[in-house]
Amino acid sequence: MRIALKVEYDGSQYHGWQAQQTLRTVQFHLEAALSKVANHPVEVVCAGRTDTGVHATHQIVHFDTENMRSLRAWVHGSNTHLPKDVVVKNAYNVSEHFHARYGAQSRRYRYVIFNSSIRPALLRSHVAWQYRHLEHTVMHQAAQNLVGEHDFTSFRSVECQSKSPMREIKSLKVFRQNQYVVIDVVANAFLHHMIRNIAGVLMAVGSGRQGPEYVKQVLQAKDRRMGAETASPYGLYLVGVTYPDTFGIPQETLGPWFLI
Repeated sequence: MRIALKVEYDGSQYHGWQAQQTLRTVQFHLEAALSKVANHPVEVVCAGRTDTGVHATHQIVHFDTENMRSLRAWVHGSNTHLPKDVVVKNAYNVSEHFHARYGAQSRRYRYVIFNSSIRPALLRSHVAWQYRHLEHTVMHQAAQNLVGEHDFTSFRSVECQSKSPMREIKSLKVFRQNQYVVIDVVANAFLHHMIRNIAGVLMAVGSGRQGPEYVKQVLQAKDRRMGAETASPYGLYLVGVTYPDTFGIPQETLGPWFLI
């Protein structure tokens, strides 16, 4: 049978999602925990492979097993064996046609910036920090130049291995909640460091170091060197993945928790 899981994790102490020899990764610990519950080796496929330091409130994975377990057992049994900064939130029986990565219609991330002259202490590994005041309305307006299908070469890492720089951003909103400025972006898929590079450009605009036209100029240049510095990974959260309704994977309140 095929099981899907909704997973949450604090990525600040991990070298990203994908299992790597000698490095601490989320995938390694999740597979180890599931293997103990299943009583056989388990390999998982995720909706989006997050980078070093990136968090998730709504990561979706799937795996196959021949051993019968209740959905409750997959959740609570796995959590017994997981580190405290990784938790399985829900489990679902899905058809063999479900695929966590290739079946996803869209992915949603939030980039959270603590906008204050004083750096944060308690959330230092869970938000980006910008001491310059950010005009979030200007950032939002400028960000609309990125909505739609575009060549995002200027916003991809030089190490990006994707065969095509074309991606479609379905929605990009910037809003303020007290001292937090949030960049909320939905796309069919993302390039390596794409959101963090977008965040860097938008912060340059919001702080007044660049004009609103800068976003469009960077996009049209198709040259990573024209962009701003890559923003910190700590403010980035995978907060949603959508699938066809037939698979029964529900959405929930968007995180992270301190914004709810």
